[in-house]
Amino acid sequence: MKDDMLSQDEIDALLNESDDEEIAENVVNDEEQPGLSEVEKDTLGEIGNISFGNSTTALSALLNQKVQITAPETTTILRKELENTFPEPYVAVLVTYTSGISGDNLLVLKVKDAAIIADLMLGGDGTSPEEELGDIHLSAVQEAMNQMMGSAATSMSSMFRTRIDISPPEITMLDIDNKIGIDYIPSEDLLTKISFRLKIGEVVDSEIMQLLPVDFSKGLVEQLMNPENEQEEERTGRHPGDPGGKHSNNTAEYSDVKRSAAHEQNPEDTASFSSAGNGKPQMLGRHSTGESHAESVEFESFHNHNAAPSGRNNLDMLLDIPLNVTVELGRTKRSIREILDLSSGSILELDKLAGEPVEIFVNEKLMATGEVVVIDENFGVRVTDILSQQDRLKKLR
Repeated sequence: MKDDMLSQDEIDALLNESDDEEIAENVVNDEEQPGLSEVEKDTLGEIGNISFGNSTTALSALLNQKVQITAPETTTILRKELENTFPEPYVAVLVTYTSGISGDNLLVLKVKDAAIIADLMLGGDGTSPEEELGDIHLSAVQEAMNQMMGSAATSMSSMFRTRIDISPPEITMLDIDNKIGIDYIPSEDLLTKISFRLKIGEVVDSEIMQLLPVDFSKGLVEQLMNPENEQEEERTGRHPGDPGGKHSNNTAEYSDVKRSAAHEQNPEDTASFSSAGNGKPQMLGRHSTGESHAESVEFESFHNHNAAPSGRNNLDMLLDIPLNVTVELGRTKRSIREILDLSSGSILELDKLAGEPVEIFVNEKLMATGEVVVIDENFGVRVTDILSQQDRLKKLR
């Protein structure tokens, strides 16, 4: 019996081992959740919800199916844990932001969902997709993601009040177990994972995921909360650079998220800017728990006796600005299958009747219509109808 009993040293060793395991487990748990506050997670979810929600219109037209992307869930994940998160092969699409914001965005789709999207893009009904994805299927998915992310970038441009451009998406198979496509995953150790519910008609009810570096995610929130070089917004009475401006900076959908986030980060850092009935600034001060101080503001006079009187002289300043003038012969819409079948000698039928006036655009704005003529072996357009001056000014705005 004594041989079966543990000595005191053995008992102490077991207890110490148990304590070490508990400490190690706590360290892992601490590492799983750093990086993003709840406000930052909510803000990132709303950015994705608004941008992807608006992109469903373009995707619906492309797939000829009703598309819904809803219910974002934002979490953080360690890069070494991706193998458990994505245990089977997936399709990954890398999108790089090139203007307005800078960073990478990796979209991850299930292979089955990607196959259905490819089938719809190639003219199928999505009920019998190919089991294996070839180059043509990946190209179809790539184009669908390109349209979706392009529309999402447009929505983000409105939110961030700056032009946001993306590079052409890169697509690959992602198989972490076999080390395939892992170079497309952001190299940072801690990543933000945003999951959306994806519904396409009756054929897909799944999810699409975003993987972003946490630093890039924080940068998005910071840029949205504290935009730089904002112009004065007269409807809010806010002065440029006013710290309180971040409470009313973006679209209506974002006002509540930004207000709560800004208050959590610095509840006392707000400023007031009041104006009297005559519209002149009266006081600029900072609220605090103590007494507020106000200083009068004086502005330099803008009266200049040498300035041009107005009217024609003001317009003359704009006369040398170059504008792009284009003539559109017609348009047509074709599926990817039809585009791939094009060859030398193929004819594309346009949605414009022979002899019908062509449209003349100035900086992509319709200004006039005309007819095609040939002048010394060069094509030209004779203007036959032009918009009124009032209508042209409206289109230029």
